[in-house]
Amino acid sequence: MNATKHICQVTSFTDMLGGKWKLIIINIIRTRGVIRFGQLAAAIPNISRKVLTDQLKSLEKDNLIKRKQYQQIPPKVEYSLTKKSKAYVLFLRQLKPG
Repeated sequence: MNATKHICQVTSFTDMLGGKWKLIIINIIRTRGVIRFGQLAAAIPNISRKVLTDQLKSLEKDNLIKRKQYQQIPPKVEYSLTKKSKAYVLFLRQLKPG
């Protein structure tokens, strides 16, 4: 039973952070602290705005980023890391070779 539970946790972890863009997005937000959508899109020139939006929604759903929307015109949205994603970043840093 423990092996099955462990596999499910690993699968859950890879589902959350899998894909081509999620770790890149998290790393950029980590280095900037708080970032707006346009700045994030400019920092990743090879990603389409639709894919970026989908990835951000997924990261927000998994409680890995916070989305703060300001009620103004033009719309302003800022993204930052959650405590959960900061813990994952610390964990991933420990896996760094060398």
